[in-house]
Amino acid sequence: MPTREPAGARRSPLLWVPTGYFTMALGYTMLCSVTAIMFKNLGMDNGRAAAYSSMLILAYTIKPLFAPIVEMYRTKKFFVLCAQLLIGLGFAGAGLAMGLPDYMTVLLPLFWLMSFIGATQDIASDGVYVTSLDSRAQSLYCGVQSLSWNIGPIVASGFLVYLSGRLHADVFHHDPRVFGQAWMDAWRVIFFIVAGITLAMALWHTRFMPEGARAAHTPADMQGAWRILRDSFVTFFRKPGVWKMVAFAFLFRLSIGFLEKIGPFFMVDAAARGGLGLSNEQLGIVYGTYGLAAVLVGSLLGGWFVARRGLKRTLFLLCCAVNIPNVTFLAMSMVLPSSLLAITAGVVIEKFFFGFGSVGFMIYLMQQLAPGPYATTHYAFGTGLMGLCGMVTGVLSGHLQEMMGYVSYFVFVMVATIPSFLACWFAPFHLDDGFNGKQDELRSDPSPASSAAPAP
Repeated sequence: MPTREPAGARRSPLLWVPTGYFTMALGYTMLCSVTAIMFKNLGMDNGRAAAYSSMLILAYTIKPLFAPIVEMYRTKKFFVLCAQLLIGLGFAGAGLAMGLPDYMTVLLPLFWLMSFIGATQDIASDGVYVTSLDSRAQSLYCGVQSLSWNIGPIVASGFLVYLSGRLHADVFHHDPRVFGQAWMDAWRVIFFIVAGITLAMALWHTRFMPEGARAAHTPADMQGAWRILRDSFVTFFRKPGVWKMVAFAFLFRLSIGFLEKIGPFFMVDAAARGGLGLSNEQLGIVYGTYGLAAVLVGSLLGGWFVARRGLKRTLFLLCCAVNIPNVTFLAMSMVLPSSLLAITAGVVIEKFFFGFGSVGFMIYLMQQLAPGPYATTHYAFGTGLMGLCGMVTGVLSGHLQEMMGYVSYFVFVMVATIPSFLACWFAPFHLDDGFNGKQDELRSDPSPASSAAPAP
């Protein structure tokens, strides 16, 4: 088991768990989601806007590969503070770079570098949480951790997108219906705000975040880190039915991956281009606030539903919940409603059922894919496959939408639900989900090596 700090040296987790996970989520959402809206505002076509923001997911997808290296040096808090300092400076640098004549040549590499720093922050922050709290405390603060992380997207995709629209129209007096370089002024301010928040969090964590203990048998050199990584791969692919589980992890959210970037583009594109013509303020309220709130409520109810009936009995229903409500975007693209209430209802329906069904994916990874030696690393492999799906579909989605138009593209999104249903139907259950009375065929290895990569 990991060694832990003396109890007297610890501060209340409420002083650092909420702020730590909020800061993680704020940076991730700004880089991998909000940048797509910024690129769109600046006049970039849907294909490039979706592709550029989606490629930033790569670092978060492959972070299990460099997680053992983070374990080797200094303390986990050290990496958290360094990452937050660099991310804060990075966003400030992005704001400054936007004043340059050819700013995109600076902005894209900077965002790429920041994504790897952000992934390192995730690894180290999870490591602090896991090694500073005992099992009881981890369970006690799990809800706080999840809620705090979800506040990040609400602030980034909701409040900050809303604020960008207000700044653009009310402060800089530009036409909100016209996309182009005039949007730089508003987005520079947004980046400076995010930089200020991140640097303030780094200062806060300097005082209140614990150091994070080193796990027993932490690799002492690169050879040891490579051995752990190699063993984790070997044991992963020895699991019974592993390829079906890999297919499930990659395909469960396939249609959502195609919808994720294009949904906001559809909201802000003009009616002449087949969109709904919302402003950034309206997008922030509808998509980034009510939509994300619906995800939270759906997730809570989905977790309760699975706890009552068991995962094996409910997994296909959860898959239906994730995929079928995507039809609301097809309906909106055909009708083009002008009522903000109707648009909000469509988004809330899709997001609520997405949250409700997505818990099935995470629980399946925990109960079926992860157990065994290197359980934490194997769970990270599963979420990495999810991230890979999001990256691939995001890169393709903008180009496909431009070729098809919104109506045909949303028909394609519905067709893309079929692989999800097939992967879910054939997903193997080798371990007891607590409701079928079977004995586990595999058991978690309590070896400290299973902590090679912190949970994502």
